Amino acid sequence: MSNITLALAKGRTADSTIHLLKKIGIQFQDFHEDTRKLVFLSEDASIKLIFVKAVDVPTYVEKGAADIGIAGKDNILESQADVYELLDLKIGQCKFVVAGKAGDFSPSKQRLTVASKYPNITEQHFRKKGMDVETVKLNGSVELAPLIGLADVIVDIVETGNTLKENGLEVFEDVENISTRLIVNKASFATKSNDIQLFIKRLTVGLEEEYENHNG
Repeated sequence: MSNITLALAKGRTADSTIHLLKKIGIQFQDFHEDTRKLVFLSEDASIKLIFVKAVDVPTYVEKGAADIGIAGKDNILESQADVYELLDLKIGQCKFVVAGKAGDFSPSKQRLTVASKYPNITEQHFRKKGMDVETVKLNGSVELAPLIGLADVIVDIVETGNTLKENGLEVFEDVENISTRLIVNKASFATKSNDIQLFIKRLTVGLEEEYENHNG
């Protein structure tokens, strides 16, 4: 019987996490990159791994369908899930920025129109600054919005900034640093405290070894 259910999103984060878990002795024998399976059990049967969409990881954890989740800070913030965030895995480091066409950003403007895949994060950021914004939710090609007059600026994730530059956009301000975090269901943290803390401790040791090998 598994002690802990871990929610993970497929993709680069999953690959890095699976590699890390392997390093600390947690292996999922029937896992491979092309698998269509959604549920896996670790060899020692201590961890049940479930694959879900990245945006859904915080929901699975908040609702108790998973005890632990590994998700990007972007999805955690946007979901506004009521969970504990206990560890930064430093995977997929990037940041949220406000960007647009050069000279187009006027904080004194009466009402800004902002395009983003992340309306909650966008509204929260501008609310903190005391600014009134209209948010346009887009699911892709957010960079297009300021170019065709759909929005004054965008709030989006950048890693290198190359896509912005290629589209003639520039960064006006940083919003938040993003990386992969470990989140825990609040009730599980109380009822499975020992198992969860042991898992986090092992993960932390694995991360430290990875860091030393990388920088050694």
